[in-house]
Amino acid sequence: MNPNCARCGKIVYPTEKVNCLDKFWHKACFHCETCKMTLNMKNYKGYEKKPYCNAHYPKQSFTMVADTPENLRLKQQSELQSQVRYKEEFEKNKGKGFSVVADTPELQRIKKTQDQISNIKYHEEFEKSRMGPSGGEGMEPERRDSQDSSSYRRPLEQQQPHHIPTSAPVYQQPQQQPVAQSYGGYKEPAAPVSIQRSAPGGGGKRYRAVYDYSAADEDEVSFQDGDTIVNVQQIDDGWMYGTVERTGDTGMLPANYVEAI
Repeated sequence: MNPNCARCGKIVYPTEKVNCLDKFWHKACFHCETCKMTLNMKNYKGYEKKPYCNAHYPKQSFTMVADTPENLRLKQQSELQSQVRYKEEFEKNKGKGFSVVADTPELQRIKKTQDQISNIKYHEEFEKSRMGPSGGEGMEPERRDSQDSSSYRRPLEQQQPHHIPTSAPVYQQPQQQPVAQSYGGYKEPAAPVSIQRSAPGGGGKRYRAVYDYSAADEDEVSFQDGDTIVNVQQIDDGWMYGTVERTGDTGMLPANYVEAI
């Protein structure tokens, strides 16, 4: 059913209907109340559900109120009520010992940091109480982890001491005596000979390193992945004795870090 126009009261058909200010209007009836200028949805202004143009839109004016005794009494009463409420709120929060603080991002960050610190301290105290006061069990977790890793890396070193076999060849380069040359009656002093460590020959068993290894003691040798170890002798199931061909160093090496060639 088609509605009636809010101004002329006639039926408004969909082709000329304007729905605005909770009413239905003809396009021609939708005009300013003062100057009768036709309006649309973009330039109208509503006041008390009536359309106005921008020039004739009613402006609100404020009226002055005289300071009569009655108005002064109401003003004083409202001030007293506000003071009473303020004192009530103050008395309620007086015994609580805190003041209301705005929840700013900086305070949230500080609160989060304090929570993390308290959690860390709680876990530290818990670990200390769980480990007990004994020397072995009261050890810090970092020291325990380092000792566990070292004992895992060298399980056989704690059981059997290192013994360098007497049959292991020791390579020494013979030192050449400097020869002095003489020219007539003058004798030229001999130049010093620099002694260099030479890599041993390729005799005996040969192995290839499959991992990098850094020497933990003075009687061990360091090597890299792919290095060749020559003159290898088996000491036990976990350790060998040989010479790194690249560096010429001789000493102990773990058997599970190399493979036979």
